[in-house]
Order: sequence, then structure tokens, then C-alpha cells
Amino acid sequence: MEHIRIQNLTFSYPQSKDTKSLDNVSINIDRGEYVVLCGKSGSGKTTLLRHLKTVLAPHGIKQGYIYYNGKPIDEMGDEEQAGKIGYVMQNPDDQIVTDKVWHELAFGLESLGCEQKIMRTKVAEMACYFGIQNWFHSDVSTLSGGQKQLLNLASIMAMQPEILILDEPTSQLDPIAASDFLDTIRKINVELGTTIIITEHRLEDIFPYADRAIVMEGGKVIADDAPCNIPKKLYDANNHMFNAMPTPVKIFYNTDSKGETPLTVREGRRWLSREFETKPKFNSIDVDNMEDEVSNPALLLKELWFRYEKDSQDILRGVDMCVPEGSLYAIVGGNGTGKSTLLKSICNICKSYRGKIKVFGKKLDKYKGCELFSNCISMLPQDPVSLFVKKSVREELFEMTKDEKRISDIIEICQINELLEKHPYDLSGGEQQRTALAKVLLNNPRLLLLDEPTKGMDSFFKDEFGGILKDLKDRGITIVMVSHDVEFCAKNADYVSMFFDGQILTTNTPNNFFSNNCFYTTVASRMSKHIFSNAVTVEDVVYLYNKNKGA
Repeated sequence: MEHIRIQNLTFSYPQSKDTKSLDNVSINIDRGEYVVLCGKSGSGKTTLLRHLKTVLAPHGIKQGYIYYNGKPIDEMGDEEQAGKIGYVMQNPDDQIVTDKVWHELAFGLESLGCEQKIMRTKVAEMACYFGIQNWFHSDVSTLSGGQKQLLNLASIMAMQPEILILDEPTSQLDPIAASDFLDTIRKINVELGTTIIITEHRLEDIFPYADRAIVMEGGKVIADDAPCNIPKKLYDANNHMFNAMPTPVKIFYNTDSKGETPLTVREGRRWLSREFETKPKFNSIDVDNMEDEVSNPALLLKELWFRYEKDSQDILRGVDMCVPEGSLYAIVGGNGTGKSTLLKSICNICKSYRGKIKVFGKKLDKYKGCELFSNCISMLPQDPVSLFVKKSVREELFEMTKDEKRISDIIEICQINELLEKHPYDLSGGEQQRTALAKVLLNNPRLLLLDEPTKGMDSFFKDEFGGILKDLKDRGITIVMVSHDVEFCAKNADYVSMFFDGQILTTNTPNNFFSNNCFYTTVASRMSKHIFSNAVTVEDVVYLYNKNKGA
């Protein structure tokens, strides 16, 4: 039975009237379907999703129709939409409106005029179902990113929507929290029959379980089929969207293998086991080991301690860190462990009460006035929108400097030429990240701090972004990056550290670091570690496969 029908939908933003963000899109979604929407940043995914809830629909020029249960969606009242269509955004902080967890769970029901007795029952049910009861009375401000996103989901599900729309819901979650969150979405679809429409870059966790995959490019639908059929269609068409497919798919096709395409880690593991029934001759990647000592570090931390209030718990608990000059140093770890606080301490936003920080051999407290942020340190925050104060991307850049040559170079590096006349708030998550990075780079930093820089980026620009970071390293810039994106860290970092319980527990090169982990590791490692000892990227597995097969 048809639940949502999108008919010839075309849309353009006011600043880009000649560019169609949606171009004659027609999609039918049946009741209870699990549909994954994929495409590059700026392909129109978020714009399309926002049109499915009129209060979130962007301002612009629109043509076409959207029907909900056969009724034009514009004719639905706000109250009916709030109860029937749930929407989970990328950033959980954009959606939370109250101060307490239990207030947030009850807020939507209260707005719908739900009776208090029924409301209490529904709130209790959602708290139990989502495992929220242990932090039911907590302040929202004390929650981790994963807990906030789970709270958002529970608050929406308390209203028992028929359709649940999710726009990159795991972009700020660590790998374990993201996997748990997506498992919960699957349960909601299977057990409650809720129609799911989701955009997500972690396709390994949802592609095998979705009923349909819809691929968008340039505002158009270029593929709409069962997930198992999509990879071959994209590969045969030599479409670059193939590079966004799950890791087992990319490894399978890049080794010129034949037969049924593995979609999951389990299927990929079984396929490799059949290919290598005996132990392969070449089973490891040659990698460099960690240096014992760094003679001239760009950044040195010794016994760093920090707490936000005098009587509160310590967030940083004796952090020791040494970052070699000209390297990309990645820090991974769970949500709420203090990684972002560590970056803020390095640039003196959060002043540690004990310990020592040296930046390029000079103690932090010896930098006077704006000296620390003048051709020395720049930081890209987790929320790029916090940097935007102007009405266009071009104005944002000229706010930093009037040097047109410098601006032109940064525009080229960050590939934002087509975004210059757009309002920063009209950009996709990945485009906002690129624009914010451009602003930060205009400070000419020698030490660049990045907090979740790949959040909202598609796999295509992640590759480009990796190249940008390499180019910055070649120019002598040292980069410290906090990230949940283990795939990106494995491919691009020189060193990776695990942050836990307020301190850095271990540091190693990517291949050595990720190959020793079970959960905090890459899809390629989980799929191949029973055959290859330290392969952690698609390229590693493909290289060892072909080397053993004599390709």
C-alpha cells in the first residue's frame, strides 16, 4: 500500500534559481518499507527529505506534488504531521528543546494534547525500550552525542509516527554507538512496521537490511532498486557512486571476482574464506612502526588535567601526547570521553589546572594576546555552523582576509567554487564542513585542530579531503584530528590514539592500531583479519588478494 508518493518534484533555492536541487523527482514508497537514500553531498538528499515534512521544507521555488496516504501533504495540519511523520536530524542539539531527559520524552506528546495518564505510560514505555531509564532524570547537557541522538529518536517514537525520516543520524556517533543506533532503527521497522526513509554514509550497517536503495545525483534519481542489485548497476555504468558502496562490495569488484556480491561483513568473510582455503603466502602489509622518541614535536602534552567546574569530575585525567611535526595525528574514542575538550585545551579555550602544553617548543602561557591564533593554531569545531556569520560563502571568506589570491587558492583547495553565492545555512552538511575548513585555513595555521571534520561528508569528498590534508602536511602543517570515522583515519592518518577515561591509552600507526581491535576497527579489517593479519583498508585487502592470486 502506497504510503508516500512524490510526483515530478522540482526545487531550486532562492540564491540558485538556475540550479535545480531537485529535478523532476518521482518516488513511491510503500507502507512499512525500509528505504535508504544515498548520493554525494549536494545531490539533493536532505532537500528531498525536508520536503516530506512541511515545517522543515526549505524556502525556494517548488513544483510538483507530494502525497501522504493519497492526500496532498500540504493539506495536512501541523499537529497531524507532528504525530504521523517523525524526523531525526544530523545534529541532535538542533532538535532538543528541554533541559531534562524526561521532559524531552514528554514534550511531543504534551504538544499533541495527550492525556497525562496516557503520556506517562508512553514515556515509561519508550524509556524502557530505548534503555533510557538509568539517565531518565539527567540534565540533557550532561548527555553524550550518542545519548542525545537516542533521546531524539525515543521522543519521536513516543508519538508513534507512521513514517520515520532520518538524515545522517549517526554522523556524530562513535562506531559502536552508531551500530547500536542503526540496529534500533531496524528493530523499529521490523517490529513496529514503521516506514523508514534514511540517508546514511555507513552503508555497511543498513544496505543489507533495506528493502530499497535510491541513488541520487544532481538532484535526480539515477537508480532505484533492491540493494543487492544497485552495486552491479553502478559498476557496469562506471558511475562514481559505486565508490560509496559497502566495503565488501568494493573489495569484491576491485578484485574482479565473479558470483554473488557480498553485502555484509559476514558474507565478505565467507567469500574470502572460500578464496583462501589454505593460508596465503602473503598475509600482511609492510608498515613502519612507531618511533620511540620524537626529537622536535609540534605539540607536547604532559600530565594534562581539566574539569569544567571546581567540584565536578575531571574530564582530562593526566593526558600525555606527543605529535611529530608535519604529521596527521588522529584521536578516536567513544562519545563523551573528552576528545573535544582536549582540543579546546590545546588552543587554551579550556584552561587546564595542571600539566604542561608546548606548541612548537613554546609553553602555551608564553603566547601573548592573539599570538597563538596568528599563523600558529586554528581549530575547526565540531559544529561548522558556529563559524558562519554572513549571508554568502563568498562573504564568509572575505571576512577572514581581503587577499583575493589567498582566497582563490583556498577556494580551489576546498573545492567550494560552486558554493560561493549560496547562504551557508542552505548548504549540505558536507558542504558546510568544506566552507568552514576554508575559513579556518585562511588563518595560515601551522597547527590545525580538526574536530570531527568528515561529519556529513560523502565518500567522494572524503577522498578529496584526504588529499587536502596530505597537501597541507606537504606544506609543513601539523594536523591533530578527533574523529569517529575510523575508515578515514585508517586511510589517511600517520598515527592513531585511543582516548578513554580522560586519557590517551595507546598510540600506534594505523595498520598496527586497527588490526589489534575487534570493534574499534575498520570494516575491511573485520572482514579479512582471519586471512590477512594487518589489512585495514579496502586498498590493503585488494593488494594482498591480488598479490596472492598473482594478479
